[in-house]
Amino acid sequence: MEKFETLTGIAAPMPLVNIDTDMIIPKIFLKTIKRSGLGANLFDEMRFDRQGNEIADFVLNQTQYRETQILVAGDNFGCGSSREHAPWALADFGIKVVISTSFADIFYNNCFKNGMLPIVMPQEVVDVLMKDAEHGSNARMVVNLEEQTVTSSDGEVFSFEVDSFKKHCLLEGLDDIGLTMEKAASIDAFEAGAAQARPWV
Repeated sequence: MEKFETLTGIAAPMPLVNIDTDMIIPKIFLKTIKRSGLGANLFDEMRFDRQGNEIADFVLNQTQYRETQILVAGDNFGCGSSREHAPWALADFGIKVVISTSFADIFYNNCFKNGMLPIVMPQEVVDVLMKDAEHGSNARMVVNLEEQTVTSSDGEVFSFEVDSFKKHCLLEGLDDIGLTMEKAASIDAFEAGAAQARPWV
């Protein structure tokens, strides 16, 4: 997993509330266990019509938002089923940060496990950032995980809270496997001792 330290990127406004995981990646695309390729179908039912043509007024289909790395979203983002494919699809599309007033718990935790940063902000701050995101590709936000700040395109700085352990994992690029591998020496020592104590196992 890549380390997350500072991101400067285009933010897209998505003011809908209760964006659930089926809206993020519809269940028809859940047959794969691969993390790659799902970005093509991110928000599929909102991005494309039944003939597979792009819906022009959907935000991520607009020219200025095609390189979006930050989503500024409405309340209760990622609700619904617990599918991990939702953060997979967002990450595969290139989105690394989602800012909202609240997230569904399972989605929130799955983001950290997949190298994404979900940021909870008060409504009044989300409103400011949503307005800033409406400026398109000329307005780039800066997200600094070490300092726990989001800076708008005109220089307003907003602080956010994040669990210290989750912050450590993102800064060091550690997923569950990475965390386990940090203990590799201790695991090897335990296994060697166990093999000596119980050679019949």
